[in-house]
Amino acid sequence: MEWRNLYRGAMMGTSDLIPGVSGGTIAVLLGIYDQFIEAVSGIFSKDWKRHLLFLIPLGVGMVLAIFSLSNLIEWLLTYHFEPTQFFFLGLIIGIIPLLVRNARLKETFTVKHYTALIAAALLVGSMGFIPAEESSALIELTSFSAAAGLFFSGWLASMSMLLPGISGSFVLLLLGVYRTAINALATLNFPVIITIGAGVAIGFIVSSKLIKFLLRKYPVMVYSVIIGLVAGSTVVVYPGISSMGTLFPSIITFIGGAATALLLGGKN
Repeated sequence: MEWRNLYRGAMMGTSDLIPGVSGGTIAVLLGIYDQFIEAVSGIFSKDWKRHLLFLIPLGVGMVLAIFSLSNLIEWLLTYHFEPTQFFFLGLIIGIIPLLVRNARLKETFTVKHYTALIAAALLVGSMGFIPAEESSALIELTSFSAAAGLFFSGWLASMSMLLPGISGSFVLLLLGVYRTAINALATLNFPVIITIGAGVAIGFIVSSKLIKFLLRKYPVMVYSVIIGLVAGSTVVVYPGISSMGTLFPSIITFIGGAATALLLGGKN
Protein backbone atom coordinates (compact mmCIF):
# COMPACT_ATOMS: atom_id res chain seq x y z
CA MET A 1 0.00 0.00 0.00
CA GLU A 2 1.50 3.34 -1.09
CA TRP A 3 0.41 5.62 1.75
CA ARG A 4 2.04 8.62 0.05
CA ASN A 5 -0.88 8.39 -2.35
CA LEU A 6 -3.11 9.80 0.39
CA TYR A 7 -1.64 13.28 0.00
CA ARG A 8 -1.25 12.79 -3.75
CA GLY A 9 -4.93 11.95 -4.00
CA ALA A 10 -5.79 14.93 -1.82
CA MET A 11 -3.94 17.23 -4.23
CA MET A 12 -5.66 15.68 -7.24
CA GLY A 13 -9.07 15.87 -5.57
CA THR A 14 -8.57 19.51 -4.65
CA SER A 15 -7.61 20.43 -8.21
CA ASP A 16 -10.65 18.62 -9.63
CA LEU A 17 -12.88 21.00 -7.65
CA ILE A 18 -11.52 23.98 -9.62
CA PRO A 19 -12.96 24.71 -13.07
CA GLY A 20 -10.00 24.84 -15.47
CA VAL A 21 -7.61 22.74 -13.37
CA SER A 22 -7.13 19.05 -14.10
CA GLY A 23 -6.39 16.22 -11.69
CA GLY A 24 -4.39 14.69 -14.52
CA THR A 25 -2.13 17.76 -14.50
CA ILE A 26 -1.43 17.21 -10.80
CA ALA A 27 -0.74 13.50 -11.44
CA VAL A 28 1.91 14.50 -14.00
CA LEU A 29 3.36 16.99 -11.55
CA LEU A 30 3.61 14.29 -8.88
CA GLY A 31 5.25 11.87 -11.30
CA ILE A 32 2.49 9.24 -11.09
CA TYR A 33 0.49 9.88 -14.27
CA ASP A 34 1.58 6.77 -16.19
CA GLN A 35 1.20 4.61 -13.08
CA PHE A 36 -2.23 6.11 -12.39
CA ILE A 37 -3.48 5.36 -15.92
CA GLU A 38 -1.99 1.86 -15.73
CA ALA A 39 -3.72 1.18 -12.40
CA VAL A 40 -7.16 2.47 -13.43
CA SER A 41 -7.13 0.61 -16.76
CA GLY A 42 -5.87 -2.60 -15.12
CA ILE A 43 -8.37 -2.76 -12.26
CA PHE A 44 -10.07 -5.77 -13.89
CA SER A 45 -6.87 -7.49 -15.03
CA LYS A 46 -5.02 -10.38 -13.38
CA ASP A 47 -2.88 -7.81 -11.53
CA TRP A 48 -5.92 -6.18 -9.96
CA LYS A 49 -4.59 -6.55 -6.41
CA ARG A 50 -1.43 -4.56 -7.19
CA HIS A 51 -3.41 -1.85 -8.95
CA LEU A 52 -5.95 -1.74 -6.13
CA LEU A 53 -3.20 -1.23 -3.53
CA PHE A 54 -2.08 1.79 -5.54
CA LEU A 55 -5.57 3.19 -6.10
CA ILE A 56 -7.15 2.75 -2.65
CA PRO A 57 -5.05 5.37 -0.78
CA LEU A 58 -5.17 7.62 -3.85
CA GLY A 59 -8.96 7.37 -3.96
CA VAL A 60 -9.28 7.89 -0.21
CA GLY A 61 -7.18 11.05 -0.47
CA MET A 62 -9.26 12.33 -3.37
CA VAL A 63 -12.59 11.63 -1.65
CA LEU A 64 -11.48 13.20 1.65
CA ALA A 65 -10.25 16.33 -0.14
CA ILE A 66 -13.38 16.64 -2.28
CA PHE A 67 -15.77 16.31 0.66
CA SER A 68 -13.76 18.31 3.20
CA LEU A 69 -12.63 21.12 0.93
CA SER A 70 -15.68 21.68 -1.29
CA ASN A 71 -17.01 24.41 1.04
CA LEU A 72 -13.57 26.06 1.27
CA ILE A 73 -13.08 25.99 -2.50
CA GLU A 74 -16.57 27.41 -3.04
CA TRP A 75 -15.76 30.20 -0.54
CA LEU A 76 -12.38 30.97 -2.16
CA LEU A 77 -13.90 31.08 -5.64
CA THR A 78 -16.70 33.33 -4.39
CA TYR A 79 -14.69 35.83 -2.31
CA HIS A 80 -11.08 35.45 -3.53
CA PHE A 81 -11.58 34.30 -7.09
CA GLU A 82 -8.63 35.99 -8.78
CA PRO A 83 -5.87 35.10 -6.27
CA THR A 84 -7.17 31.50 -6.17
CA GLN A 85 -7.15 31.22 -9.95
CA PHE A 86 -3.69 32.80 -10.16
CA PHE A 87 -2.32 30.15 -7.77
CA PHE A 88 -3.51 27.42 -10.11
CA LEU A 89 -2.34 29.42 -13.13
CA GLY A 90 1.15 29.47 -11.62
CA LEU A 91 0.88 25.76 -10.89
CA ILE A 92 -0.05 25.00 -14.50
CA ILE A 93 2.67 27.18 -16.03
CA GLY A 94 5.20 25.72 -13.60
CA ILE A 95 4.50 22.19 -14.81
CA ILE A 96 5.30 22.91 -18.46
CA PRO A 97 9.13 22.67 -18.00
CA LEU A 98 8.62 19.24 -16.42
CA LEU A 99 6.53 18.08 -19.36
CA VAL A 100 9.07 19.40 -21.87
CA ARG A 101 11.84 17.62 -20.01
CA ASN A 102 9.95 14.33 -19.79
CA ALA A 103 9.05 14.46 -23.48
CA ARG A 104 12.67 15.29 -24.47
CA LEU A 105 11.10 17.82 -26.80
CA LYS A 106 14.27 18.93 -28.62
CA GLU A 107 15.33 15.36 -29.39
CA THR A 108 12.00 13.74 -30.26
CA PHE A 109 9.58 16.35 -31.63
CA THR A 110 9.02 16.74 -35.37
CA VAL A 111 6.69 19.01 -37.33
CA LYS A 112 3.69 16.74 -36.72
CA HIS A 113 4.27 16.84 -32.96
CA TYR A 114 4.46 20.64 -32.88
CA THR A 115 1.31 20.76 -35.02
CA ALA A 116 -0.52 18.49 -32.57
CA LEU A 117 0.73 20.61 -29.66
CA ILE A 118 -0.58 23.82 -31.20
CA ALA A 119 -3.91 22.23 -32.17
CA ALA A 120 -4.45 20.89 -28.63
CA ALA A 121 -3.57 24.27 -27.11
CA LEU A 122 -6.02 26.07 -29.41
CA LEU A 123 -8.75 23.52 -28.69
CA VAL A 124 -8.55 23.91 -24.91
CA GLY A 125 -7.84 27.64 -25.04
CA SER A 126 -10.97 28.20 -27.12
CA MET A 127 -13.05 26.74 -24.28
CA GLY A 128 -12.23 29.86 -22.28
CA PHE A 129 -14.37 31.86 -24.69
CA ILE A 130 -17.40 29.58 -24.48
CA PRO A 131 -20.05 31.13 -22.22
CA ALA A 132 -21.03 28.73 -19.47
CA GLU A 133 -24.57 29.44 -18.33
CA GLU A 134 -25.07 27.67 -15.03
CA SER A 135 -28.56 26.62 -14.08
CA SER A 136 -29.64 26.49 -10.47
CA ALA A 137 -28.46 23.51 -8.43
CA LEU A 138 -30.53 20.35 -8.84
CA ILE A 139 -31.50 19.20 -5.35
CA GLU A 140 -33.63 16.12 -6.09
CA LEU A 141 -33.62 13.50 -8.84
CA THR A 142 -37.20 13.97 -9.92
CA SER A 143 -37.02 12.02 -13.19
CA PHE A 144 -35.03 9.39 -15.06
CA SER A 145 -33.88 12.00 -17.60
CA ALA A 146 -32.44 14.17 -14.82
CA ALA A 147 -30.54 11.21 -13.37
CA ALA A 148 -29.32 10.14 -16.82
CA GLY A 149 -28.14 13.68 -17.53
CA LEU A 150 -26.11 13.79 -14.32
CA PHE A 151 -24.69 10.30 -14.96
CA PHE A 152 -23.45 11.12 -18.46
CA SER A 153 -22.19 14.51 -17.29
CA GLY A 154 -20.05 12.65 -14.76
CA TRP A 155 -18.89 10.28 -17.51
CA LEU A 156 -17.80 13.14 -19.78
CA ALA A 157 -16.14 14.97 -16.90
CA SER A 158 -14.16 11.88 -15.90
CA MET A 159 -12.63 11.65 -19.38
CA SER A 160 -11.42 15.20 -18.90
CA MET A 161 -10.08 14.51 -15.41
CA LEU A 162 -7.71 11.89 -16.81
CA LEU A 163 -6.28 14.24 -19.43
CA PRO A 164 -3.78 16.85 -18.19
CA GLY A 165 -4.96 20.29 -19.18
CA ILE A 166 -8.68 19.55 -19.48
CA SER A 167 -10.67 20.14 -16.32
CA GLY A 168 -13.52 17.86 -15.35
CA SER A 169 -15.03 20.69 -13.32
CA PHE A 170 -14.93 22.98 -16.35
CA VAL A 171 -16.72 20.35 -18.42
CA LEU A 172 -19.39 20.18 -15.71
CA LEU A 173 -19.58 23.98 -15.87
CA LEU A 174 -20.09 23.88 -19.64
CA LEU A 175 -22.76 21.21 -19.22
CA GLY A 176 -24.53 23.34 -16.62
CA VAL A 177 -24.22 20.91 -13.70
CA TYR A 178 -21.16 22.25 -11.83
CA ARG A 179 -23.28 24.08 -9.25
CA THR A 180 -25.35 20.93 -8.76
CA ALA A 181 -22.19 18.87 -8.13
CA ILE A 182 -20.63 21.37 -5.71
CA ASN A 183 -23.92 21.83 -3.85
CA ALA A 184 -24.33 18.05 -3.55
CA LEU A 185 -20.83 17.69 -2.09
CA ALA A 186 -21.30 20.59 0.31
CA THR A 187 -24.70 19.34 1.54
CA LEU A 188 -23.93 15.59 1.35
CA ASN A 189 -26.73 15.01 -1.14
CA PHE A 190 -25.89 11.32 -1.65
CA PRO A 191 -28.40 10.48 -4.43
CA VAL A 192 -26.88 13.19 -6.64
CA ILE A 193 -23.32 12.36 -5.55
CA ILE A 194 -23.80 8.64 -6.31
CA THR A 195 -25.37 9.36 -9.71
CA ILE A 196 -22.57 11.64 -10.86
CA GLY A 197 -19.95 9.45 -9.17
CA ALA A 198 -21.14 6.34 -11.02
CA GLY A 199 -20.65 8.14 -14.32
CA VAL A 200 -17.21 9.29 -13.23
CA ALA A 201 -16.17 5.76 -12.18
CA ILE A 202 -17.25 4.10 -15.44
CA GLY A 203 -15.75 6.91 -17.51
CA PHE A 204 -12.44 6.50 -15.66
CA ILE A 205 -12.18 2.81 -16.55
CA VAL A 206 -13.18 3.18 -20.21
CA SER A 207 -11.08 6.29 -20.90
CA SER A 208 -7.99 5.00 -19.10
CA LYS A 209 -7.77 1.99 -21.40
CA LEU A 210 -7.69 4.25 -24.45
CA ILE A 211 -5.09 6.56 -22.89
CA LYS A 212 -2.95 3.57 -21.88
CA PHE A 213 -3.03 2.24 -25.45
CA LEU A 214 -2.04 5.61 -26.88
CA LEU A 215 0.77 6.06 -24.36
CA ARG A 216 2.17 2.66 -25.31
CA LYS A 217 1.86 3.07 -29.09
CA TYR A 218 2.43 6.80 -29.59
CA PRO A 219 4.21 8.17 -26.48
CA VAL A 220 5.79 11.21 -28.17
CA MET A 221 2.55 12.24 -29.85
CA VAL A 222 0.66 11.82 -26.56
CA TYR A 223 3.17 14.06 -24.78
CA SER A 224 2.91 16.68 -27.50
CA VAL A 225 -0.87 16.73 -27.06
CA ILE A 226 -0.56 16.82 -23.26
CA ILE A 227 1.81 19.81 -23.42
CA GLY A 228 -0.66 21.56 -25.72
CA LEU A 229 -3.60 20.78 -23.44
CA VAL A 230 -1.76 22.11 -20.39
CA ALA A 231 -0.59 25.25 -22.22
CA GLY A 232 -4.09 25.91 -23.56
CA SER A 233 -5.66 25.52 -20.13
CA THR A 234 -3.88 28.69 -18.98
CA VAL A 235 -6.37 30.65 -21.10
CA VAL A 236 -9.28 28.98 -19.30
CA VAL A 237 -7.83 29.50 -15.82
CA TYR A 238 -6.62 33.11 -16.33
CA PRO A 239 -9.18 35.28 -14.49
CA GLY A 240 -7.93 38.73 -15.47
CA ILE A 241 -7.38 41.59 -13.01
CA SER A 242 -10.53 43.42 -11.97
CA SER A 243 -8.87 45.96 -9.67
CA MET A 244 -5.51 47.04 -8.28
CA GLY A 245 -6.60 45.64 -4.92
CA THR A 246 -6.38 42.08 -6.22
CA LEU A 247 -3.13 42.59 -8.15
CA PHE A 248 -0.62 42.06 -5.31
CA PRO A 249 -2.37 39.03 -3.77
CA SER A 250 -2.65 37.51 -7.25
CA ILE A 251 1.06 38.00 -7.90
CA ILE A 252 1.90 36.33 -4.59
CA THR A 253 -0.40 33.35 -5.20
CA PHE A 254 0.89 33.00 -8.78
CA ILE A 255 4.47 32.84 -7.53
CA GLY A 256 3.39 30.35 -4.86
CA GLY A 257 1.74 28.11 -7.45
CA ALA A 258 4.70 28.23 -9.84
CA ALA A 259 7.17 27.57 -7.00
CA THR A 260 5.10 24.59 -5.84
CA ALA A 261 5.12 23.10 -9.35
CA LEU A 262 8.83 23.63 -9.84
CA LEU A 263 9.61 22.21 -6.41
CA LEU A 264 7.51 19.08 -6.88
CA GLY A 265 8.54 18.71 -10.52
CA GLY A 266 12.21 18.84 -9.60
CA LYS A 267 11.79 15.68 -7.55
CA ASN A 268 10.57 13.66 -10.54
